Amino acid sequence: MSADKALVAALQALWDIRPPGPQNLWSSREFVALKELLTNRYLNGKSTFGLESSIGNALRSLGLPCSTPHLPNRPKPDMAKVAAALAHELQRTTIRRRYLCPLDMADELPSFQFGDAKMGRFTAAELETLFDAPRLERCYPSTRLDTQRLSQFHWMVVEEDISVRGESGNRQFSWLDSPFGKDLGEIVPHSGRFPAAVERALFFLLLAPWEDWAQMTEVDWRGFRLPWIYIVDDDLCEFPSPPPLPERLSWEPCWHQVDHDEWEEHECPISLKIWEDAEGVRQALDARWALLQATRIQLSELFSTPVEHFLVRAFLSDGIDEVMAHLIMIEAAFGSEADHRRKLRLKGDSNDESPTRRVAARLSAAIDKPGAAKEYLDLYDMRCTYVHGRPEGRIISTHQRVLARRLACQAANALVGLAQTQQVREIVLLDLLNRGVAYLPPKP
Repeated sequence: MSADKALVAALQALWDIRPPGPQNLWSSREFVALKELLTNRYLNGKSTFGLESSIGNALRSLGLPCSTPHLPNRPKPDMAKVAAALAHELQRTTIRRRYLCPLDMADELPSFQFGDAKMGRFTAAELETLFDAPRLERCYPSTRLDTQRLSQFHWMVVEEDISVRGESGNRQFSWLDSPFGKDLGEIVPHSGRFPAAVERALFFLLLAPWEDWAQMTEVDWRGFRLPWIYIVDDDLCEFPSPPPLPERLSWEPCWHQVDHDEWEEHECPISLKIWEDAEGVRQALDARWALLQATRIQLSELFSTPVEHFLVRAFLSDGIDEVMAHLIMIEAAFGSEADHRRKLRLKGDSNDESPTRRVAARLSAAIDKPGAAKEYLDLYDMRCTYVHGRPEGRIISTHQRVLARRLACQAANALVGLAQTQQVREIVLLDLLNRGVAYLPPKP
Protein backbone atom coordinates (compact mmCIF):
# COMPACT_ATOMS: atom_id res chain seq x y z
CA MET A 1 0.00 0.00 0.00
CA SER A 2 1.45 3.38 -1.01
CA ALA A 3 1.87 6.21 1.45
CA ASP A 4 -1.12 8.07 -0.02
CA LYS A 5 -3.37 5.06 0.31
CA ALA A 6 -2.06 4.45 3.81
CA LEU A 7 -3.03 7.99 4.86
CA VAL A 8 -6.45 7.66 3.28
CA ALA A 9 -6.97 4.34 5.05
CA ALA A 10 -5.91 5.78 8.42
CA LEU A 11 -8.31 8.68 7.99
CA GLN A 12 -11.11 6.40 6.86
CA ALA A 13 -10.71 4.38 10.05
CA LEU A 14 -11.23 7.55 12.07
CA TRP A 15 -14.21 8.62 9.94
CA ASP A 16 -15.81 5.21 10.55
CA ILE A 17 -15.92 5.83 14.32
CA ARG A 18 -19.54 6.41 15.22
CA PRO A 19 -20.32 9.65 17.10
CA PRO A 20 -19.79 10.60 19.85
CA GLY A 21 -16.67 8.45 19.67
CA PRO A 22 -14.30 7.40 22.45
CA GLN A 23 -13.98 9.40 25.64
CA ASN A 24 -10.34 10.14 24.78
CA LEU A 25 -9.93 10.28 21.02
CA TRP A 26 -6.18 10.87 21.21
CA SER A 27 -5.69 7.51 22.95
CA SER A 28 -7.74 5.54 20.45
CA ARG A 29 -5.86 3.09 18.27
CA GLU A 30 -7.14 4.84 15.12
CA PHE A 31 -5.79 8.22 16.22
CA VAL A 32 -2.50 6.75 17.43
CA ALA A 33 -2.05 5.01 14.09
CA LEU A 34 -2.69 8.26 12.18
CA LYS A 35 -0.32 10.21 14.43
CA GLU A 36 2.42 7.59 13.93
CA LEU A 37 1.96 7.67 10.15
CA LEU A 38 2.07 11.49 10.02
CA THR A 39 5.08 11.62 12.36
CA ASN A 40 7.11 9.18 10.29
CA ARG A 41 6.14 10.68 6.96
CA TYR A 42 6.23 14.43 7.60
CA LEU A 43 8.07 15.05 10.89
CA ASN A 44 11.15 12.84 10.52
CA GLY A 45 9.86 10.51 13.20
CA LYS A 46 9.79 13.27 15.84
CA SER A 47 6.56 13.70 17.78
CA THR A 48 6.60 17.36 18.79
CA PHE A 49 4.89 18.90 21.80
CA GLY A 50 1.24 19.59 21.10
CA LEU A 51 1.09 17.44 17.96
CA GLU A 52 -2.00 15.60 19.18
CA SER A 53 -3.83 18.87 19.69
CA SER A 54 -2.83 20.13 16.25
CA ILE A 55 -3.98 16.94 14.54
CA GLY A 56 -7.20 16.99 16.55
CA ASN A 57 -7.90 20.59 15.53
CA ALA A 58 -7.27 19.76 11.89
CA LEU A 59 -9.52 16.71 11.99
CA ARG A 60 -12.34 18.68 13.58
CA SER A 61 -11.96 21.48 11.03
CA LEU A 62 -12.12 18.87 8.27
CA GLY A 63 -15.37 17.49 9.70
CA LEU A 64 -14.40 14.33 11.62
CA PRO A 65 -17.85 12.90 12.56
CA CYS A 66 -16.99 11.88 16.13
CA SER A 67 -15.60 15.37 16.79
CA THR A 68 -18.69 17.05 15.34
CA PRO A 69 -21.64 14.99 16.64
CA HIS A 70 -23.81 18.11 16.55
CA LEU A 71 -23.75 17.91 12.75
CA PRO A 72 -25.36 14.55 11.93
CA ASN A 73 -26.18 13.21 8.50
CA ARG A 74 -23.50 15.20 6.72
CA PRO A 75 -22.39 13.73 3.36
CA LYS A 76 -19.17 11.75 3.48
CA PRO A 77 -16.22 13.73 2.11
CA ASP A 78 -13.74 12.62 -0.51
CA MET A 79 -11.12 11.03 1.76
CA ALA A 80 -8.39 11.60 -0.82
CA LYS A 81 -9.05 15.35 -0.57
CA VAL A 82 -9.09 15.17 3.23
CA ALA A 83 -5.74 13.35 3.15
CA ALA A 84 -4.27 15.94 0.77
CA ALA A 85 -5.44 18.79 3.01
CA LEU A 86 -3.95 17.22 6.12
CA ALA A 87 -0.67 16.42 4.38
CA HIS A 88 -0.42 19.97 3.10
CA GLU A 89 -1.03 21.31 6.60
CA LEU A 90 1.91 19.41 8.06
CA GLN A 91 4.32 20.49 5.32
CA ARG A 92 3.55 24.16 4.86
CA THR A 93 5.85 26.93 6.04
CA THR A 94 3.44 29.85 5.56
CA ILE A 95 -0.22 30.42 6.28
CA ARG A 96 -2.65 33.00 4.95
CA ARG A 97 -4.04 35.27 7.65
CA ARG A 98 -7.16 37.36 7.17
CA TYR A 99 -8.14 40.26 9.40
CA LEU A 100 -11.84 41.09 9.34
CA CYS A 101 -12.32 44.63 10.61
CA PRO A 102 -15.85 46.00 11.10
CA LEU A 103 -16.09 49.69 10.19
CA ASP A 104 -18.60 50.36 12.92
CA MET A 105 -20.87 53.41 12.55
CA ALA A 106 -19.75 54.01 8.95
CA ASP A 107 -22.05 55.93 6.63
CA GLU A 108 -22.29 54.98 2.95
CA LEU A 109 -18.74 54.17 1.84
CA PRO A 110 -17.49 52.84 -1.48
CA SER A 111 -16.03 49.45 -2.25
CA PHE A 112 -12.30 50.00 -2.55
CA GLN A 113 -9.30 47.71 -3.05
CA PHE A 114 -5.85 48.83 -1.90
CA GLY A 115 -2.97 46.39 -1.90
CA ASP A 116 -3.82 43.33 0.20
CA ALA A 117 -6.78 45.16 1.75
CA LYS A 118 -10.30 45.98 0.63
CA MET A 119 -13.25 47.77 2.17
CA GLY A 120 -16.94 47.70 1.43
CA ARG A 121 -20.17 45.90 2.19
CA PHE A 122 -20.36 42.12 1.87
CA THR A 123 -23.41 39.92 1.53
CA ALA A 124 -24.18 37.29 4.13
CA ALA A 125 -22.93 34.62 1.74
CA GLU A 126 -19.67 36.51 1.15
CA LEU A 127 -19.14 36.90 4.89
CA GLU A 128 -19.68 33.17 5.38
CA THR A 129 -16.78 32.60 3.00
CA LEU A 130 -14.57 35.25 4.61
CA PHE A 131 -15.22 33.90 8.12
CA ASP A 132 -15.01 30.25 6.96
CA ALA A 133 -18.45 29.61 8.42
CA PRO A 134 -18.47 25.80 7.90
CA ARG A 135 -15.32 25.48 10.01
CA LEU A 136 -16.80 27.68 12.76
CA GLU A 137 -19.95 25.57 12.74
CA ARG A 138 -17.86 22.43 13.27
CA CYS A 139 -15.83 23.98 16.09
CA TYR A 140 -18.57 25.93 17.93
CA PRO A 141 -21.80 23.93 18.12
CA SER A 142 -23.57 26.40 20.42
CA THR A 143 -22.52 29.72 18.80
CA ARG A 144 -23.95 30.72 15.43
CA LEU A 145 -22.24 33.15 13.06
CA ASP A 146 -24.96 35.70 12.32
CA THR A 147 -23.85 36.88 8.90
CA GLN A 148 -27.28 38.40 8.17
CA ARG A 149 -26.81 41.05 10.85
CA LEU A 150 -23.07 41.44 10.29
CA SER A 151 -23.71 42.11 6.60
CA GLN A 152 -25.45 45.38 7.54
CA PHE A 153 -22.05 46.90 8.32
CA HIS A 154 -19.10 47.99 6.21
CA TRP A 155 -15.91 45.96 6.59
CA MET A 156 -12.21 46.30 5.93
CA VAL A 157 -10.51 43.01 5.08
CA VAL A 158 -6.71 42.76 5.22
CA GLU A 159 -4.71 39.66 4.28
CA GLU A 160 -1.07 38.69 4.65
CA ASP A 161 1.16 35.62 4.56
CA ILE A 162 2.66 34.54 7.89
CA SER A 163 5.67 32.27 8.35
CA VAL A 164 5.10 29.37 10.73
CA ARG A 165 7.35 26.92 12.52
CA GLY A 166 8.22 23.72 10.74
CA GLU A 167 6.95 21.73 13.71
CA SER A 168 3.20 21.75 13.15
CA GLY A 169 2.46 20.81 16.75
CA ASN A 170 4.03 24.01 18.02
CA ARG A 171 2.11 26.51 15.88
CA GLN A 172 -0.54 27.07 18.50
CA PHE A 173 2.03 27.48 21.30
CA SER A 174 3.82 30.66 20.22
CA TRP A 175 5.38 31.04 23.67
CA LEU A 176 7.68 28.15 22.78
CA ASP A 177 9.47 30.51 20.38
CA SER A 178 10.33 32.94 23.19
CA PRO A 179 14.00 32.80 24.23
CA PHE A 180 14.71 31.56 27.71
CA GLY A 181 15.01 34.43 30.17
CA LYS A 182 13.05 36.88 28.03
CA ASP A 183 11.53 39.81 29.96
CA LEU A 184 7.84 39.02 29.59
CA GLY A 185 6.88 42.46 30.87
CA GLU A 186 8.95 44.45 28.39
CA ILE A 187 7.31 47.15 26.27
CA VAL A 188 7.94 47.42 22.55
CA PRO A 189 7.55 51.21 22.20
CA HIS A 190 5.60 51.44 18.97
CA SER A 191 3.73 48.16 18.79
CA GLY A 192 0.10 48.86 17.99
CA ARG A 193 -3.21 47.71 19.39
CA PHE A 194 -3.85 45.79 16.18
CA PRO A 195 -1.46 43.80 13.94
CA ALA A 196 0.90 45.88 11.80
CA ALA A 197 -0.88 44.98 8.53
CA VAL A 198 -4.18 46.31 9.91
CA GLU A 199 -2.62 49.51 11.24
CA ARG A 200 -0.89 50.17 7.90
CA ALA A 201 -4.24 49.85 6.12
CA LEU A 202 -5.86 52.04 8.76
CA PHE A 203 -3.13 54.66 8.37
CA PHE A 204 -3.97 54.88 4.68
CA LEU A 205 -7.70 55.36 5.34
CA LEU A 206 -6.87 58.08 7.88
CA LEU A 207 -5.14 60.15 5.20
CA ALA A 208 -8.61 61.06 3.94
CA PRO A 209 -10.14 64.27 5.39
CA TRP A 210 -12.80 62.64 7.57
CA GLU A 211 -12.88 65.71 9.82
CA ASP A 212 -13.99 67.83 6.83
CA TRP A 213 -16.60 65.31 5.75
CA ALA A 214 -18.18 64.80 9.19
CA GLN A 215 -21.63 66.37 9.54
CA MET A 216 -21.50 66.57 13.35
CA THR A 217 -17.94 67.04 14.55
CA GLU A 218 -19.22 67.71 18.06
CA VAL A 219 -20.25 64.02 18.09
CA ASP A 220 -17.19 62.66 16.27
CA TRP A 221 -14.91 63.71 13.44
CA ARG A 222 -14.35 60.11 12.43
CA GLY A 223 -16.26 58.50 9.60
CA PHE A 224 -16.20 55.12 11.32
CA ARG A 225 -14.94 53.28 14.37
CA LEU A 226 -12.87 50.10 14.59
CA PRO A 227 -13.80 48.47 17.93
CA TRP A 228 -12.24 45.05 17.31
CA ILE A 229 -10.92 42.74 14.62
CA TYR A 230 -11.49 39.05 13.93
CA ILE A 231 -8.59 36.94 12.70
CA VAL A 232 -9.07 33.99 10.34
CA ASP A 233 -6.12 31.69 9.65
CA ASP A 234 -6.29 29.02 6.98
CA ASP A 235 -4.11 26.98 9.35
CA LEU A 236 -6.17 23.91 10.24
CA CYS A 237 -3.84 23.12 13.15
CA GLU A 238 -5.07 26.26 14.96
CA PHE A 239 -8.42 26.27 16.73
CA PRO A 240 -10.42 29.27 15.46
CA SER A 241 -11.67 32.04 17.71
CA PRO A 242 -15.40 32.09 18.58
CA PRO A 243 -17.68 33.77 16.02
CA PRO A 244 -18.05 37.50 16.73
CA LEU A 245 -21.38 38.69 18.04
CA PRO A 246 -23.24 41.47 16.16
CA GLU A 247 -24.13 42.91 19.58
CA ARG A 248 -20.52 44.07 19.87
CA LEU A 249 -21.27 46.68 17.19
CA SER A 250 -23.44 49.81 17.40
CA TRP A 251 -27.20 49.53 16.91
CA GLU A 252 -30.20 51.78 17.48
CA PRO A 253 -33.97 51.18 17.46
CA CYS A 254 -35.71 51.64 14.10
CA TRP A 255 -39.31 51.30 12.97
CA HIS A 256 -40.92 50.45 9.66
CA GLN A 257 -44.59 50.50 8.72
CA VAL A 258 -46.16 47.11 8.11
CA ASP A 259 -49.79 48.29 7.89
CA HIS A 260 -51.83 51.48 7.82
CA ASP A 261 -51.60 51.99 11.57
CA GLU A 262 -49.08 49.30 12.51
CA TRP A 263 -45.36 49.78 12.96
CA GLU A 264 -42.74 47.16 13.68
CA GLU A 265 -39.63 47.87 15.74
CA HIS A 266 -36.23 46.47 14.85
CA GLU A 267 -32.58 47.42 15.14
CA CYS A 268 -30.39 49.06 12.52
CA PRO A 269 -26.74 50.15 12.60
CA ILE A 270 -25.89 53.61 13.93
CA SER A 271 -23.96 55.72 11.45
CA LEU A 272 -21.76 58.79 11.69
CA LYS A 273 -23.14 60.89 8.84
CA ILE A 274 -20.71 62.49 6.39
CA TRP A 275 -21.28 65.15 3.73
CA GLU A 276 -19.27 63.36 1.04
CA ASP A 277 -20.98 60.69 -1.02
CA ALA A 278 -19.47 57.28 -1.72
CA GLU A 279 -18.06 58.33 -5.10
CA GLY A 280 -16.34 61.36 -3.59
CA VAL A 281 -14.80 59.18 -0.88
CA ARG A 282 -13.62 56.73 -3.53
CA GLN A 283 -11.95 59.47 -5.55
CA ALA A 284 -10.20 60.85 -2.46
CA LEU A 285 -8.92 57.42 -1.48
CA ASP A 286 -7.89 56.62 -5.04
CA ALA A 287 -5.76 59.77 -5.28
CA ARG A 288 -4.05 59.08 -1.97
CA TRP A 289 -3.44 55.41 -2.81
CA ALA A 290 -1.79 56.36 -6.09
CA LEU A 291 0.53 58.73 -4.21
CA LEU A 292 1.35 56.11 -1.59
CA GLN A 293 2.16 53.59 -4.30
CA ALA A 294 4.62 56.01 -5.86
CA THR A 295 6.20 56.95 -2.53
CA ARG A 296 7.28 53.68 -0.91
CA ILE A 297 7.13 55.29 2.52
CA GLN A 298 8.49 52.19 4.23
CA LEU A 299 11.89 53.01 2.70
CA SER A 300 11.75 56.75 3.40
CA GLU A 301 13.71 58.32 6.26
CA LEU A 302 10.79 60.68 6.77
CA PHE A 303 8.80 57.76 8.16
CA SER A 304 11.58 56.44 10.39
CA THR A 305 9.85 58.17 13.31
CA PRO A 306 6.49 56.90 14.68
CA VAL A 307 4.28 59.00 12.40
CA GLU A 308 2.05 56.10 11.37
CA HIS A 309 1.81 54.81 14.93
CA PHE A 310 0.54 58.04 16.45
CA LEU A 311 -1.90 58.89 13.65
CA VAL A 312 -3.53 55.50 14.19
CA ARG A 313 -3.21 55.81 17.97
CA ALA A 314 -5.14 59.10 17.87
CA PHE A 315 -7.93 57.45 15.87
CA LEU A 316 -8.16 54.61 18.38
CA SER A 317 -8.11 56.94 21.41
CA ASP A 318 -10.60 59.30 22.97
CA GLY A 319 -10.53 62.55 24.90
CA ILE A 320 -7.21 64.13 25.81
CA ASP A 321 -5.34 61.00 24.68
CA GLU A 322 -6.65 61.52 21.15
CA VAL A 323 -5.53 65.17 21.03
CA MET A 324 -2.15 64.38 22.59
CA ALA A 325 -1.52 61.62 20.04
CA HIS A 326 -2.25 64.00 17.16
CA LEU A 327 0.21 66.57 18.53
CA ILE A 328 2.85 63.89 19.13
CA MET A 329 2.36 62.74 15.53
CA ILE A 330 3.15 66.23 14.26
CA GLU A 331 6.22 66.38 16.47
CA ALA A 332 7.32 62.95 15.23
CA ALA A 333 6.89 64.16 11.65
CA PHE A 334 8.73 67.48 11.93
CA GLY A 335 10.80 67.33 15.11
CA SER A 336 14.48 66.50 15.33
CA GLU A 337 17.03 65.70 18.02
CA ALA A 338 19.03 68.64 16.66
CA ASP A 339 16.21 70.95 17.80
CA HIS A 340 17.38 70.30 21.35
CA ARG A 341 21.12 69.90 20.67
CA ARG A 342 22.70 72.70 18.69
CA LYS A 343 25.88 70.71 18.04
CA LEU A 344 23.90 68.31 15.84
CA ARG A 345 22.50 71.00 13.55
CA LEU A 346 23.50 71.16 9.91
CA LYS A 347 25.38 74.05 8.40
CA GLY A 348 22.88 76.62 7.18
CA ASP A 349 20.70 76.22 10.28
CA SER A 350 21.04 79.60 11.94
CA ASN A 351 17.48 79.82 13.19
CA ASP A 352 17.41 80.78 16.85
CA GLU A 353 14.01 79.31 17.68
CA SER A 354 12.77 76.95 20.39
CA PRO A 355 12.19 73.29 19.49
CA THR A 356 8.41 73.79 19.53
CA ARG A 357 8.54 76.82 17.25
CA ARG A 358 10.87 74.95 14.86
CA VAL A 359 8.27 72.18 14.58
CA ALA A 360 5.54 74.77 14.00
CA ALA A 361 7.56 76.42 11.25
CA ARG A 362 8.20 73.13 9.45
CA LEU A 363 4.54 72.14 9.70
CA SER A 364 3.41 75.44 8.22
CA ALA A 365 5.84 75.14 5.31
CA ALA A 366 5.04 71.46 4.67
CA ILE A 367 1.29 71.97 4.37
CA ASP A 368 1.74 75.40 2.74
CA LYS A 369 -0.47 77.14 5.27
CA PRO A 370 0.99 80.26 6.95
CA GLY A 371 -1.54 80.21 9.78
CA ALA A 372 -0.75 76.62 10.75
CA ALA A 373 2.28 77.66 12.80
CA LYS A 374 0.16 79.73 15.19
CA GLU A 375 -2.57 77.08 15.29
CA TYR A 376 -0.04 74.45 16.30
CA LEU A 377 1.57 76.69 18.91
CA ASP A 378 -1.84 77.47 20.43
CA LEU A 379 -2.64 73.75 20.60
CA TYR A 380 0.76 73.06 22.12
CA ASP A 381 0.13 75.70 24.78
CA MET A 382 -3.23 74.07 25.51
CA ARG A 383 -1.41 70.74 25.87
CA CYS A 384 0.91 72.29 28.43
CA THR A 385 -2.03 73.24 30.63
CA TYR A 386 -2.58 69.52 31.12
CA VAL A 387 1.03 68.38 31.31
CA HIS A 388 2.14 71.10 33.72
CA GLY A 389 -1.07 71.44 35.72
CA ARG A 390 -1.99 75.04 35.02
CA PRO A 391 -5.60 75.61 36.19
CA GLU A 392 -6.86 77.64 33.25
CA GLY A 393 -8.07 76.30 29.91
CA ARG A 394 -9.05 72.85 31.13
CA ILE A 395 -11.76 72.35 28.51
CA ILE A 396 -10.83 71.24 24.98
CA SER A 397 -13.35 72.62 22.54
CA THR A 398 -14.69 70.78 19.50
CA HIS A 399 -12.78 73.28 17.37
CA GLN A 400 -9.48 72.45 19.09
CA ARG A 401 -10.08 68.72 18.92
CA VAL A 402 -10.90 68.81 15.21
CA LEU A 403 -8.07 71.25 14.49
CA ALA A 404 -5.54 68.88 16.07
CA ARG A 405 -6.83 66.08 13.84
CA ARG A 406 -6.85 68.31 10.74
CA LEU A 407 -3.26 69.48 11.22
CA ALA A 408 -2.11 65.90 11.87
CA CYS A 409 -3.90 64.63 8.75
CA GLN A 410 -2.45 67.40 6.59
CA ALA A 411 0.99 66.78 8.08
CA ALA A 412 0.81 63.07 7.26
CA ASN A 413 -0.29 63.78 3.68
CA ALA A 414 2.48 66.35 3.26
CA LEU A 415 5.02 63.86 4.53
CA VAL A 416 3.85 61.26 2.00
CA GLY A 417 4.44 63.81 -0.76
CA LEU A 418 7.86 64.83 0.59
CA ALA A 419 8.91 61.19 0.86
CA GLN A 420 8.85 60.85 -2.92
CA THR A 421 12.19 62.67 -3.13
CA GLN A 422 13.88 60.03 -0.90
CA GLN A 423 16.10 62.76 0.53
CA VAL A 424 17.91 62.65 3.86
CA ARG A 425 15.45 63.57 6.62
CA GLU A 426 17.60 66.29 8.20
CA ILE A 427 18.00 68.06 4.86
CA VAL A 428 14.24 68.02 4.26
CA LEU A 429 13.60 69.36 7.77
CA LEU A 430 16.17 72.14 7.33
CA ASP A 431 14.56 73.25 4.08
CA LEU A 432 11.11 73.28 5.70
CA LEU A 433 12.46 75.24 8.66
CA ASN A 434 14.14 77.88 6.50
CA ARG A 435 10.92 78.37 4.55
CA GLY A 436 8.60 78.20 7.55
CA VAL A 437 10.22 80.66 10.00
CA ALA A 438 8.55 83.49 8.12
CA TYR A 439 5.16 82.07 9.18
CA LEU A 440 5.95 82.07 12.90
CA PRO A 441 4.04 84.55 15.05
CA PRO A 442 6.08 87.04 17.13
CA LYS A 443 7.61 85.64 20.29
CA PRO A 444 5.60 86.54 23.41
